[in-house]
Amino acid sequence: MFHSILFDFMLIGALGVGSQWVGWRFRIPAIVVMSIVGLLVGPVFGVLQPAEDFGELFKPIVSIAVAIILFEGSLSLDFREVKGLQRPVFRIVTIGAFLAWLLGSLAAHYVAGLSWAVAFVIGGLFIVTGPTVILPLLRQAKLKPRPAAILKWEGIIVDPFGALLAVFAFEIIDFLMADDVTGNALLMFFAASAFAGVIGYVLGKGLGWMFEHGHVPEFLKSPVMFTVVIFCFTIADEIAHETGLLAVTAMGMTLANMHISSIEDMRNFKENISVLLVSAIFVMLTASLTVETLMEIFNIQIIAFVLLMLFVVRPISIWLSTIGTDLSFGERALVGWIAPRGIVALTVAGYFANVLLEAGFEDAQILTSLTFALVFATVCAHGFSIGWLAKKLDLSIDGKPGVLIVGASSFTTGLAKSLQDLKVPVLITDSSWHRLVTARKEGIPFMKEEILSEQTEYHLDMTPYEYMVAASELDSYNALVCNTFVPEIGRSNLFQLTLHNSRGDDLEDMGNTIGGRLLFNQRATWERLNEKIDGGFVFRKTNITEQYTYAKYKEELHPETLLLYILKPSGKILFYTHKSQPKGENGDVLVSLMPPSKEFKRIQSKLSEQQNEGDVKN
Repeated sequence: MFHSILFDFMLIGALGVGSQWVGWRFRIPAIVVMSIVGLLVGPVFGVLQPAEDFGELFKPIVSIAVAIILFEGSLSLDFREVKGLQRPVFRIVTIGAFLAWLLGSLAAHYVAGLSWAVAFVIGGLFIVTGPTVILPLLRQAKLKPRPAAILKWEGIIVDPFGALLAVFAFEIIDFLMADDVTGNALLMFFAASAFAGVIGYVLGKGLGWMFEHGHVPEFLKSPVMFTVVIFCFTIADEIAHETGLLAVTAMGMTLANMHISSIEDMRNFKENISVLLVSAIFVMLTASLTVETLMEIFNIQIIAFVLLMLFVVRPISIWLSTIGTDLSFGERALVGWIAPRGIVALTVAGYFANVLLEAGFEDAQILTSLTFALVFATVCAHGFSIGWLAKKLDLSIDGKPGVLIVGASSFTTGLAKSLQDLKVPVLITDSSWHRLVTARKEGIPFMKEEILSEQTEYHLDMTPYEYMVAASELDSYNALVCNTFVPEIGRSNLFQLTLHNSRGDDLEDMGNTIGGRLLFNQRATWERLNEKIDGGFVFRKTNITEQYTYAKYKEELHPETLLLYILKPSGKILFYTHKSQPKGENGDVLVSLMPPSKEFKRIQSKLSEQQNEGDVKN
């Protein structure tokens, strides 16, 4: 009924973001959902044909989107993150990539039946994993820091080099097949690649200098950065095709390692844009495939090639390249298995299929089918297996969602102890050894760090913690901590203690977008909570059952009891806040801060029952 480019844009956005939400809601790889949705609306039902509808705009849209995605990923490549992993990462992105190219080319020739020329072109392309597929998987799998860092760095660094290897192989072929053999074209390729790296570095340095010295106002920093990224990609790509990806990667890494204060805010904004672009582009590419391409996937040669790439080429290239490194058996096994291909492989393969066909290589017509078969197989196989394999190899953060508590005190120690007793991962951070004394005595995991320090993110693994409680003595500090961690944890899972009424900070007048959700009730300030602990108040855990319902619990509740949180059987934690008073259900555990009088009576009652039972037996 509707058929316009505007409608196509709307549908692509809705399907892409909707796929991301379905993946998050049902804990399945979003990339798999996007691939299936794209196939359904494209070649299966014919609702969407982006390549035809967008015409000549299709390739530039995809190219610019890939450049922005790759830049956003490289913006997180701070060399401090890879400290201790330099050797394995360097080996994997050099020796490992070369072995993968060589072995992949051999497989393409002997198994897929491609000519040597086409095999070496596609073999270079298939070394890529890329941030478009690996980063969503890492977010979902909750890997430990070491394997996560290796996979992220490999995916982002190798991504542009895979495209360059394919170009390099084609230039070699073109050089060898030329009637008038000349090395000028080959030299031009190397010069263009070097120029791409230089222009990315220079633009990154220049942009960073302008940001740091106040030559660009805050409201223009993100737009300026976007414009420069597109400029960097376009100039390099116009000089030599596919070198634009190298340029934006160099630019992103340069900015990341300048440690500019305002980069973090822009990184969060660009990450949101990147998620939107990944969703849209993946749907567009899969929807643009034809039925003939899909049917050709079932060719026995293509199936055999994909299996060989999955179970032989990738594992061998990683195991050989990491000999002599400090990677454990489990880390090598996981990295040797996980290598999903994505957007870059699909887009560049389409480009080379046309170029090679024009050059007279008729076997290049199966490149699109071959590439999609590998992309879909790796996305599904690795997407569904990464979590399971990581758990088996003890490389994932397993268990219930954890709580990170900022600010050590008698109250937070007791709160952490109650969570620890319920097998919930918990950590208290504070910059003072003195304030951490009670946590250390109680055996609570702790870290002496200033949570807002730039160095903390390299010492503290945030993966186990889905909730944060800012519970220091200062309201303004708690609000600042919550604001800082909104991108990592999400506003709904950030909490801070009730504001003081007599400090003069006037934080009550702040907007509701500043700070975290206010815990418990309006009287539960830092002073009063710690006074309660000093006065003998105790943390009590109550199981809500069919016999002892939440309503009955509320009836017997002491007026001075403070309801803290509910732990659901799934591991989800519902904190009591000013605006949220969750109700316990069958199977929940409700934790409260109870006056000592009632606790004392409860203990006395139990002792009396035990004494009566002893008298009966006697």
